[in-house]
Amino acid sequence: MDLSGVHHYRLDWIASFVAVARHGSFSAAAKALYRSQPRISSHVAALEGLVGRRLVDRSVQPTTLTPEGRALLPHAEEILRRLSLLKEVAGGSASGTVRVGCYPSAAAYLYPLLVRALRTTHPGLRVTLHEGPSVELGSRLLSGEVDVAVRPLLPLVNSDRVSSRVLWREPLVAVFRADHPLAGAPSVRLAQTVALPVISIGESEDRHSHQYETSLAFSTAGLQPVISERTNQPQTLVSLVRHGMGVGVTNALAMTTARTEGVALVPVSDPGCERVVAAWWRRGACLSPAVRAVRECLGRLPAPRWPWDEPPSSAAPAGCGSPPGPPIEGRRDDRA
Repeated sequence: MDLSGVHHYRLDWIASFVAVARHGSFSAAAKALYRSQPRISSHVAALEGLVGRRLVDRSVQPTTLTPEGRALLPHAEEILRRLSLLKEVAGGSASGTVRVGCYPSAAAYLYPLLVRALRTTHPGLRVTLHEGPSVELGSRLLSGEVDVAVRPLLPLVNSDRVSSRVLWREPLVAVFRADHPLAGAPSVRLAQTVALPVISIGESEDRHSHQYETSLAFSTAGLQPVISERTNQPQTLVSLVRHGMGVGVTNALAMTTARTEGVALVPVSDPGCERVVAAWWRRGACLSPAVRAVRECLGRLPAPRWPWDEPPSSAAPAGCGSPPGPPIEGRRDDRA
C-alpha cells in the first residue's frame, strides 16, 4: 500500500464534504459541525482542488453532488466510520468485528444466542461465523483466521499459545433405530452398544479419530467395538442408523440439534462419557476489548439442556432442539 500521498487529505475537509452531502447545503453543514459557512466552503473547495474534480454542484438548491462527488462519498463516509471505530478501540470500548469459529452443532445452538446477547450489551460489536470441524478450528485459531473458537477440549490443541474456558459438559448418547429394543431405555451402558456395529465421530482417514471422546470412552471401558462408519455430520449419522447400519455413539448436542425422526437418543451412563466444550482464544488476543467482550458473553450464555432431563409435560421432542438452561460457571483452563 502506497501511503505517500495520504497525508495531503485532511480529515476536516472530508468531514465537511460528507456533511454538505448529508445536509444538502453549506449552511446546514456548518450548523451540524459548529463551524462557519465560509470554513465549510473552503474545506470542500480544498478537497476539490486536491482531487482535481468538482464534487459539489453549487448552481442548484438544495446543493447536490456531481457524479464525481457521488462516487467519492461512500469512500469518504467509510473513512469517517473507520476513524470512529479506531477511536472506540483506542478508548478501550468493544467494537469492530470478531470472527467466531464453531463446529456445526455448537454453531446451531450457541451462535444465535451470542448474536442476540451482543446486540444488547455491545451494539457496536459485530461477530461473523466461521464453521468447521473441531480439529480445523484449532488450526484456524493459531493461524489467526478466527479470533475466538468454540470447540471441545478433545482432540487437543497442541500449543501453549492458547487459553480456554469451559462452557458446558454434555453426555455421550447412543443413537438407536426406533424399533431397537433399547430405544426406550432411560440410559445405556457402552457395553450394550457393541452388540451392533458402531457409527462414531470422525472421518475414516482422520488421524485424530482416536482422540475423540467416543474412542476414548470405549478404550477406557476396555471395549473394542466394530466401527462401521465415522462421520462428523450429525444428519449423516442419523441416516446411517435409520437405515440399519449400526448404533451411533456421539455427543448429545449433535443429536439434539439434528432431525431425528426414526431414531431414539439414549444417554450413555458410563462414568466420564462426556464432551467438554470450551471457548478458546490466543493469549495475545486477550488484549482486545472486542475479543474479551465476546469471551465474557460466551461465558454468560445458558448451557444446553437435554430432552431426557425435562419433565414429561415440557420435554422437547427429540431432534427439535432443547430449550436453554441456566448459565453454568466455566473454569479458565490454559491448554498446551
